[in-house]
Amino acid sequence: MISAYISTLLHDTIALVTILNPIAAASIMISMVSPATPGILRPIAWRATLTVFIASLTTLFSGELVFRLFGINVLSIKVIGGIILMMIAINMAYGQASKARHTPEERDEAEEKEDISVIPLGIPILFGPGVIATIIVLNHANTRTFGEIGSYLLVCASILLSIATVYLSLRYAGIINRFLGITGMKILTRIMGLVVGAIAAQFLVDGIKGLWMQAG
Repeated sequence: MISAYISTLLHDTIALVTILNPIAAASIMISMVSPATPGILRPIAWRATLTVFIASLTTLFSGELVFRLFGINVLSIKVIGGIILMMIAINMAYGQASKARHTPEERDEAEEKEDISVIPLGIPILFGPGVIATIIVLNHANTRTFGEIGSYLLVCASILLSIATVYLSLRYAGIINRFLGITGMKILTRIMGLVVGAIAAQFLVDGIKGLWMQAG
């Protein structure tokens, strides 16, 4: 049973980290921050990470309930989440920034802001619709195996580990950017795009299959 918990924890954490894509977010943050103020990275990293953490926990404990109020079940969330993630994955596979995360207009507006940590870095660059769908789907899937409490504990632990990765990536964005360079960032983004694409495909298949069985 312990091995099942560890295996699920690793799976969920890898899924969240890949979809959050903190390395790409770190690169975007560097492009938005003045090179003359490197000391500002730490407070920005902290506030952006805190924003993602609060948004993730809010989604975990109330996201599915909100969708149910609109008559939307988890299977439908899997389908639309899979489509959104597939769009992100395709852009990542081509080494491009996804419009599903943020638009050029949002980026232009961000350049005029003094504090980019909450918007657009925390939301929507890091925490977007793909992360919302992933958290809800993972929690629903884990409930069937580990029960409601066990699922909440597992997803909470996955969120904590993912958030730690996000903070470290943003905190040391300058070092990461210098170490990987543009080519390294593109290669890593493409690899992560394949993982996101696989997750998206699984969401789509499970969602469509479940809706088909319900209709039958």
